[in-house]
Parts: sequence; structure tokens; C-alpha cells
Amino acid sequence: MQWNPRFMVTGIGSLPFPQPGPALDLIWRHMGGAPHWPQLPMRGHVEHFVYQYLTPLVRLGLLVESPGGQAYMDTASLAWTENMTRFYEAFLAAEAGDPQALEEFATPPEAAAGFYAFLADLTAKGVRGAKFLKGQISGPLSVGLNIRDPAGKPAYYDPQLRDLLVKTLAMQARWQVTKLAGFGLPVLFFVDEPVVGACGASTYITLKREDLVADLAAIAGGARQAGAITGGHSCAGIDWTVFMESGLAIISFDAWGYFSSLFPYVKELASFLVQGGILAWGLVPTDGHRVMMESVDSLHTRWREQAQTLAGKGISMDLLCRRTIITPACGAGTLTVEAAERIYYLADGLGDALGRGFTAGGEVCSSYQQANKY
Repeated sequence: MQWNPRFMVTGIGSLPFPQPGPALDLIWRHMGGAPHWPQLPMRGHVEHFVYQYLTPLVRLGLLVESPGGQAYMDTASLAWTENMTRFYEAFLAAEAGDPQALEEFATPPEAAAGFYAFLADLTAKGVRGAKFLKGQISGPLSVGLNIRDPAGKPAYYDPQLRDLLVKTLAMQARWQVTKLAGFGLPVLFFVDEPVVGACGASTYITLKREDLVADLAAIAGGARQAGAITGGHSCAGIDWTVFMESGLAIISFDAWGYFSSLFPYVKELASFLVQGGILAWGLVPTDGHRVMMESVDSLHTRWREQAQTLAGKGISMDLLCRRTIITPACGAGTLTVEAAERIYYLADGLGDALGRGFTAGGEVCSSYQQANKY
């Protein structure tokens, strides 16, 4: 798909509100062109980044919590085989298109208050000029390295347990996109995977790159089956070709802290953009102190300098201008409300300033050619 977002603005996911109402107000005020549903980790561990999407496994008795609160796959249960059989029956039926079976993979309201509030808000007030809607889900490594087996070993290392987690995330992605697509707009869907860098690290030497690529592709495939444009987000310096090879159309990266992590992959990035790929630049820092020191003008200058750097390495400036989304560097769920409001304000202002850098003709990024400031 050849799509030119031209500095459209959206968010990563989490916000520091205990209730969805104020979060939605902030999102619609500053990201009304591509609003996302808000993850609300302040509501407790049930909305934690890792556990939020795994309630289907809890319902089936495959995932339980120990008295200390650590979730683990209950392979020692006498009902494990029976429960696993029920899981695969539901998965195969949902994969075949059974809407009732797909509902088996729904996240309940208590685990995603922001998602259900977003749906209710869209139902009551309409899309209000939005061009896209955005959803998100945790990635397989982030989930699989935190969920354990009864012996305390990360589930990702067990092929059977990893398969259960990946299939759950893939169907949760499909369910989520199906709900969002019901409002008649294209859906952006990001797989949030902050620990991709664990592949190749000495502490995770047994992780296989090809497994991660396949798992990301499976989750993205679940979203694409429901019609989404898929992206991958990581707020670290990683091997970005993992996202490219997984078939993700958008690379969402922390341009504030890890811009130089793109340099080893410039050749692949150029090809990615030529083939229709999109860069989501996380230019607004999600450091609560640092963001208060930034302005739209300073971030505009930062984008221009970064884009010029990539252009100097052979990437088309024209493509960079046309294939850029603006986002915060990461989620804002652990910050203060004041910091989150500043982050969204700056992202909105930066997207607007860069967007106005286009000439009336459309395809020339005059903010680069004329070095304009706003």
C-alpha cells in the first residue's frame, strides 16, 4: 500500500489517568486525525502492558496467578490438556471466520477500560473528522519473557507455551481491529515490542531471531486479516530489520533517544520506504523533565536535522517528508498528567508545523528546502 501520512500525529498507547474520560479528551484534542484508545496502567495490574491481552488464557485456565501476583502457565494442572484443546478449537474456529469464536479472544472491560470507552465515545459522537483509528498490543517477547512456567522459566523459551501466547495475541489483534474497523475508517495497529534488543544479547543468547520474526509476523497477520495497516514500536535501539522482515508497514521508533540506531540499516530503510514503508518518529521525549524544556520550534529543528542526516546517507528527502508520522517517543502511562498533556500538545504542534511545510503542489518538503522554522 502506497500511503503518504505527511506528518499525521498519533500516540503510542498509555496515559496516566485512572479513568478513560480525561484520557480520551486529551487524545481527541491533540490527535483527532488518528486517535488511539488509551491504555490506563494506573488502574492496576489487570491493565498492565504484559497481562492486558491475556485474559482469554485466564478464562480457559491456562494462565493463573500465584499468591505473589506472578502470572504463570499452569502446565502442571490435571486439566491442562483439556484446556489447551479448548483453546485450539476456539482459535481454529476464529481463524476460519466464526465471529462468536473470535469473541473468545476479547479483552473484557475490566482489563481495557480505555478501549471500551473509546468504542462508546465513537458510537455516541462519531469519528469527528478522524481519518484513521489506532489500536495497539504487546509484542511476543515482552509477554513471553514475563509470563513463566511453574518452574519460573520464561514461557517464550517453551515452543508450546510460546505458540499459545502468540496465537492469543494474534487473535486479540484481529478482534481489536474488527471492533475498530466497524466505524468505517482505516485502522492503524502497532505491536509494541520494547525488548526486541534482547535478541543477540548475552543474557538471552538462546533467543532466535527467526522465531521473533515469525511471531511478529503472526500477530501482525491477525491484524491485517481484519484490514489493519500494521506497525511495530520499540523505544530502544534495536535491529530494525526485524520489523521490516516481519511484514510490518510502519516502524515506530524513539527518534529522541535512539535516532542513530537507524544508521546501520540505512540501505534496508531506504528500500523499506521505496516499497511503501512508513516511519513513525517518536520525536517528543517522554522524559517528564526533558519534555518541559522542549518547544514545537526546537523539535521541528530536531526533525529537520535528523531528516537531513538520513538524506545525506542516501535516503530520499521526498520520501521522508511524505512517509512520516509524528508520535511521542513512548507511552506516557508512568508520567504525571502535566507531562502527558505537554507531550500531546508538542506532538500536535510539531505535526502541524511540519505539515505546513509542504508546498501547495504537495510533494516537496519546503520545511527542508527552505529551512523554515515555525
